[in-house]
Amino acid sequence: MAADSVHVPKPSLSETVFGLFLRLVSISCFWFGLGYWAMLIGFSLGGQGRFDLLSLPWRAAATTLAVVYPVAALGLWLLVSWGPVLWVVAAAVEITMFEVYPQIFGSRPFLFTLHLAVAATFVIFRAAIAYQRSRQARAARIDLP
Repeated sequence: MAADSVHVPKPSLSETVFGLFLRLVSISCFWFGLGYWAMLIGFSLGGQGRFDLLSLPWRAAATTLAVVYPVAALGLWLLVSWGPVLWVVAAAVEITMFEVYPQIFGSRPFLFTLHLAVAATFVIFRAAIAYQRSRQARAARIDLP
């Protein structure tokens, strides 16, 4: 390496674990997306969830989630900023489906709990990383002459 190369700081343990967490969420998003695709093409639910057999609300919601979940999975896997944003969109759609309109979509209380746990874990990780970076920045200012 040249002496004038840019020094890239080594990621902290919390940043590394946060990246692993995002990749695990990415795998689950991809799994949920595959589940919606399997339903829409008639592979699951004994063919009862095929797109042409669904009601209009289910068509809109299932096709939206079948597209948003895999794209969110890609963003989460690549650790880019739009990945969590798309996950929030997908989670909001599912929470709205199953908590606000249970008469149309049914009820899945465990799904709400799962999304809430992932969101809380995400916020805790982001807060820990922000605190760690502020401490490092403060230490760097104190050490300067």
